[in-house]
Amino acid sequence: RDSNLISCNEDKIINIVANKDAIFNADGNPQLIASTNVLGQAVPYVGEYGISKNPESFVSYAYRSYFTDKARGVVLRLSRDGLTDISGKGMSDYFGDNLQNSTKLIGSYSEDKSEYILTLHKDTSETVAFSESSGEGGGWTSFRSYIPESGLSINDTYYTFKNGLLYSHDNTVRNTFYGGSAVQSSINVLFNEASDTIKSFKTLAYEGSQQKRFRYLGT
Repeated sequence: RDSNLISCNEDKIINIVANKDAIFNADGNPQLIASTNVLGQAVPYVGEYGISKNPESFVSYAYRSYFTDKARGVVLRLSRDGLTDISGKGMSDYFGDNLQNSTKLIGSYSEDKSEYILTLHKDTSETVAFSESSGEGGGWTSFRSYIPESGLSINDTYYTFKNGLLYSHDNTVRNTFYGGSAVQSSINVLFNEASDTIKSFKTLAYEGSQQKRFRYLGT
């Protein structure tokens, strides 16, 4: 990445200088040499995070990388500004409870939707998607009805594997996955008790001058 080497360890993420014509003396001063086969200074990213034992959750696209830290119950993004805990964007309780119970954490990236898609394989497996375009700094947009074995994007088309077969998510048949029956879509919307106040949400915008009210008249 940017001519350097990113090392994802169980408890730490480290940036290592690589492919440079330099080697360091014991006092830390660089000395030019005629070889690029030397790894230089290793600098850990800020934050006590690693990738635990789930390298299958790692996905890299452009200048961003996504992966999980099962031991700490978080999902992380590595970008130009360093490490960010994206599981804290409204889903910290969910991941804190479910990452520990998962046997596999399969990460994939949909170039078409610009989403990091994470599948948690457990007693009741689930797939959830994170979008950078949802709100400020991104957000978790929805759960998905498919449970893939793996996934990838090729030429802006998202593909997943199921039972060793390759499936295209090209939206020609909606809500139907892996030859099964159609799955109904649903949405859960949360509003607070101040029903007479106009609110703005990061993933849902509502504007209006008069709310709809129901009054129970009794019998």
